[in-house]
Amino acid sequence: MTSKARLFYSKELKSGLISKLSESQSHYIKNVIRLKPNDKISLFNSMNGEWDAFILEHGKNLTEFKIEKLSRPQEKTNNLWLAFSLIKKIPQDMILQKTTELGINKFIPILCERSVVREINIERAKKIIIEASEQSNRISVPEILPVQNLENYMKNLAKKNVNLIFCDINCGTNNLKNILSKQNPTCILIGPEGDFSEKERQLIVDYQNTISFSLAKNILRAETAAISATTILNYHINSK
Repeated sequence: MTSKARLFYSKELKSGLISKLSESQSHYIKNVIRLKPNDKISLFNSMNGEWDAFILEHGKNLTEFKIEKLSRPQEKTNNLWLAFSLIKKIPQDMILQKTTELGINKFIPILCERSVVREINIERAKKIIIEASEQSNRISVPEILPVQNLENYMKNLAKKNVNLIFCDINCGTNNLKNILSKQNPTCILIGPEGDFSEKERQLIVDYQNTISFSLAKNILRAETAAISATTILNYHINSK
């Protein structure tokens, strides 16, 4: 028996709701996996959890469905963020996809002094995040914020009392116990391909809630560092 298709639905989900999928979702359901009327699907979002539904009919462009019942209520998730300097498209896509699977709740694209890439397609990034959430059985879909420069982001962190994990080969302490025992959000910070400037490094180290953490003795690519740090942080959080 094959598992039901899981689709993100951004609007309210409730028992008995009759509505329509988006055009791209309808194309996927009708023409790619070829589901028919009365076939089952699952719909989810961060507000209402996951619901069982079935297809009513395929219209010309949109597929109509009806909600049956709640299958999974919304779950409490780890408040784990990832702030990353913009990098090239393919490795950046990997960061978004894999760390979504691993449990990141919020993405913050950052511009650093040595960032080579200066722009990100936010709508494309949202699509990657949603698809990764669908495929990994997540109910919550991570948020992605607009691009901001590192200095402004550090100022905002101070106002929110966020714990910062600074992935740094030069001065890692590898002591996560104290920071993970707090209830505040925890943000992993990944630098650009050319590393942080000395000014940026000092700004990060001077932040009162920074813990420097060494992932490896070798220099890691940005996507490797992001995936490794998320894995390690999730392990420590989930094993508490």
